[in-house]
Amino acid sequence: MQEQYNPQETEQSVQSFWAENKVFKAVKDASKEKFYCLSMFPYPSGRLHMGHVRNYTIGDVISRFQRMQGKNVMQPMGWDAFGLPAENAAIKHQVAPAKWTIENIAYMKGQLKQLGFAYDWDRELATCEPEYYRWEQWFFAKLVDKGLAYKKKSAVNWCPNDQTVLANEQVHEGKCWRCSTTVERKEISQWFIKITEYAEELLQDIDKLEGWPDSVKTMQRNWIGRSEGVEMSFKVKDRDEVIEIYTTRPDTVMGVSYVAVAAQHPLAASAAENNPELAAFIEECKQTTTSEADMATMDKRGVATGYSAIHPISGKEVPVWVANFVLMDYGHGAVMAVPGHDQRDWEFATRYGIDIQQVIEPAQSDIECDLTKEAFTEKGKLINSGEFDGLTSQQAFDAIAAWLEERESGKKRVNYRLRDWGVSRQRYWGAPIPMVHLKDGEQVPATEFPVELPTEVTMDGVNSPLKNNPDFEQVSVNGESGVRDTDTFDTFMESSWYYARYCSPRYDEGMLDPEEANYWLPVDQYIGGIEHATMHLLYFRFFHKLMRDAGLVNSDEPAKRLLTQGMVLAETFFQESSDGKKTYFAPTEIDTEKDDKGKVIRATDKATQQDVVIGGMEKMSKSKNNGIDPQALIDEFGADTARLYTMFAAPPEQSLEWRDDGVQGAFKFLRRLWKMTYEHIQSGAVAELDVAQLNNDHKSLRRKTHETIKKVTDDYGRRYHFNTAIAAVMELTNAIAKAPAASEQDRAVVREALEASTLLLSPITPHICHDLWKQLGHDEAVIDAQWPTYDESALELDEIALVVQVNGKLRARIQVPASMSKDDIEAQALQDENVTRFTEGKTVRKVIVVPGKLVNIVVG
Repeated sequence: MQEQYNPQETEQSVQSFWAENKVFKAVKDASKEKFYCLSMFPYPSGRLHMGHVRNYTIGDVISRFQRMQGKNVMQPMGWDAFGLPAENAAIKHQVAPAKWTIENIAYMKGQLKQLGFAYDWDRELATCEPEYYRWEQWFFAKLVDKGLAYKKKSAVNWCPNDQTVLANEQVHEGKCWRCSTTVERKEISQWFIKITEYAEELLQDIDKLEGWPDSVKTMQRNWIGRSEGVEMSFKVKDRDEVIEIYTTRPDTVMGVSYVAVAAQHPLAASAAENNPELAAFIEECKQTTTSEADMATMDKRGVATGYSAIHPISGKEVPVWVANFVLMDYGHGAVMAVPGHDQRDWEFATRYGIDIQQVIEPAQSDIECDLTKEAFTEKGKLINSGEFDGLTSQQAFDAIAAWLEERESGKKRVNYRLRDWGVSRQRYWGAPIPMVHLKDGEQVPATEFPVELPTEVTMDGVNSPLKNNPDFEQVSVNGESGVRDTDTFDTFMESSWYYARYCSPRYDEGMLDPEEANYWLPVDQYIGGIEHATMHLLYFRFFHKLMRDAGLVNSDEPAKRLLTQGMVLAETFFQESSDGKKTYFAPTEIDTEKDDKGKVIRATDKATQQDVVIGGMEKMSKSKNNGIDPQALIDEFGADTARLYTMFAAPPEQSLEWRDDGVQGAFKFLRRLWKMTYEHIQSGAVAELDVAQLNNDHKSLRRKTHETIKKVTDDYGRRYHFNTAIAAVMELTNAIAKAPAASEQDRAVVREALEASTLLLSPITPHICHDLWKQLGHDEAVIDAQWPTYDESALELDEIALVVQVNGKLRARIQVPASMSKDDIEAQALQDENVTRFTEGKTVRKVIVVPGKLVNIVVG
């Protein structure tokens, strides 16, 4: 064994051993309990970032721990390879997206291997491979046949920069989630999948997700947005149209003073034909993307249509307006406006001088209701509501619904905020939607898969290579000529089922091999960011249910447990110009001064020696130029140091604040552990541990060893607090360093402690632990070793220290046998010479013994 720790040499050697022996190949074995651990696969952007390193280290630690528990572990890896970044990079660098993507995959795969992740690379897949997306196309065709996928013209979110449709979830504050361009509304034909058919099941089954964070479950409940309300009809005066509305507050219906419709509503278009002002307003609304989140703060505006609606109960006429706060995608694109009891309606009515009526009064007299100031939105009792006066809001809900149902003017209905999933994207680099448009207008699925994406293309940044491409577009289906759809799938399609394909990635007879899928699924531990809560994680659940109903899997949910890791933060440094523009500096471009606690108190630009502003900790990003290059870290300190630091700096679910001195501390600890093991091996042969011969020093170290095993096992298996597990092993190594090493039993107890430290750290720092385990005399690889179990008898104390108080004040400390009785403890405490000084001549009224802690003597 070398005296000095050389991480590069160690890691290369160990990784070669793993590869040559296919150590991490997962094979179905019905005799063993399986454990499927999966981290969300990366987009092949070109290089790993520290967020990747942290995310994948968490998964690797869990996988390795579970394997050492005796489980049959599968941990695969692949690539979320389609998408806009590759297309944009191809345009920028004048290279085909396929070539750019494949080169990036090769480089990033090398980085993942350098980090020592225990992946079964035989299961690797990339979503851009025809062998993968052929089954996605096949499955979509099945959905079309079942009526679960359809095409319709609808208003969509359109990013003019990326020239594609965005889902509602991909619009953040009116801007594109990728490029921050202001999103427009546009009408376009789109393919949809009926996720709304599964809304109730998706909602109810959230309760089955016991191992998912409450925050994610809450976000999904809110996104699905189940509500109970009443659907009712307002006839349009002197016209054949009927305005359908849905409301969760039918108790306020007698306070309706206008009806508002969306700019895309058919009635709006009809009214605009002879109304230039309204036509201009509608066009303006179409160019503006409005989300539900925007409604509270947006400027409420509208134009009257000139039409009147007939109130379904009172028969009164109320005006119909086109309003910018009504969304066509929600309900029927129309709302009954009750300005007295809805703040949005109140703001609109106040602006345009529309009548505001009170029909609900507070249930309690001390609650203020002043409609000149704001709407009263609480529930209460009905007033000014005819035959419904005096009813509570809940009573009125049922009574008004019944009244409408009797007259066939309305009915109770459950509604959902969730909308069908638009899966069409007007870009090239994606899986082609496998539909064909025949001459008679019929749209039919392709009959052969894959519908392969041409990869030898030239990108001009304007037109998709699929459009106006006869080789791709012209096709024959069942002898009839047609034109292929030139849209591609939303990339969330590929990421919604990849986890299942990992179970049988080379299976050629179907989408999934049922035996493999039903052995490995569901995923036992899934790891990824909480930012995917209402996009990927919801589609992921939905797709699993679709596959279940198609007979491909037999479970209801795709993953038992979900861990959402925190962000990686790093210090930012910048200089600000006179016009307010900030120029950010990379950490490698900066010299820093720190205080005695490691906080940066001054920073200067290395090139100019000018001071720069210390911007504080922010998420590592290209825009802030504060990323740390994992490759540089691996090259200098080794993969184990990177893994150790990312697990030690913070619990997985919390943000990690990057500290260079912490990295150096992690490296120093590994060097110390190596040196400690080296010196132990050099000290000579080690006898077998003989518990009967152990003295108090031996027992103390052995107790520390088994306390550490107990704690670390819980930290790994239940709590996922790897930082405290590492801290516990560090404490154990401190105890080893202080332990005597002269006698045979000295070395035997130290050997047990070193072996325990190596096993306990091996999921986190697998390379160094592989070598140390071998040097400690084991033929089996550490990954194949059994996880250590703690010895209860080793945790028992021969003696315990007790505090002795007299009238609550500390007067002595005594050592007593751990098995000593309460009466004997009292007697020894009373006989202590320091205690007798304060009890002599006084009456002992009471002696209180708190086992294992203290004795309190009360005298008077």
